[in-house]
Formats: sequence, C-alpha cells, structure tokens
Amino acid sequence: MSTRSERDKGKSFQEKHQAILSALLKDEDNKYCVDCDAKGPRWASWNLGIFLCIRCAGIHRNLGVHISKVKSVNLDSWTPEQIAMMQEMGNSRARAVYEANLQDGFRRPQTDSGLEAFIRAKYEQKKYIAKEWVPPQPRVPRYTEDDP
Repeated sequence: MSTRSERDKGKSFQEKHQAILSALLKDEDNKYCVDCDAKGPRWASWNLGIFLCIRCAGIHRNLGVHISKVKSVNLDSWTPEQIAMMQEMGNSRARAVYEANLQDGFRRPQTDSGLEAFIRAKYEQKKYIAKEWVPPQPRVPRYTEDDP
C-alpha cells in the first residue's frame, strides 16, 4: 500500500506531465499526426517521441512494442523517462529523422492499407531514415516535492 503522501506526489507528477504534454501539443508540428497529418493528435508513441491520431496509434500498436510504445496523451499515466523522450523528439525532429529520404513530392497515403504500409516502411523497415541517425538518450528531469 502506498501512503497518502506518495499518492499525492504521484498525482503531482502526473499533473506536471500533463502540463508538459499540453505545451508540446501547442508546437505547430505537433498539432498534426506525424504520419497522416490529421489535426489534433491525442496519442503518442513515447519511445519514438511522436504525436499520433487515433487511427495511426492503432497501426503503431500493431507494429509491436519492440518498435512503437503507444499511450494516450490524456488518459494514461506517464513516467519522467517517457516525457523526456517526447521533449527530446517531437514530430518535427522525428520527421527529419524518419522521413529524411522520402522522395520529393511524396503524398501521405489516406487509405488504411496505404497508411499501414507507409508506417511499416517508415518505422519497421526504416526505409526513409537518416543514415547518420543515433537515437537520443534524453536527460530525465529529477523532481523534488518543492517543484511547482
């Protein structure tokens, strides 16, 4: 059993995490799903550091957790490590990495099957990835009880 102060501390951390995620979603590139450009993503793949719409989140779940670890931005609890990865990447940096070698004039598929094929090529086969890419090791913030 956890004590009341431990529960309160955990609640406080989740409130901080929600505030950070809300701020990240205000960034222009994070206002749209990284894979299909749908407006207002509410899901994320925290190990990739990307924001997703519900449709693409479902496809990411089908990739397996060895490739993509999906959470709801609002409904799930987040750890400091997960938040740090979202802060480190975001959709803009992720596109620069995972879409570095997309052909000019590429149009994002809109059908479910086309979208799944694109997402698998992008993250599973790493077809378009920047050759020099080294995944980040985000610095995890340390919280104290005195933090706002």
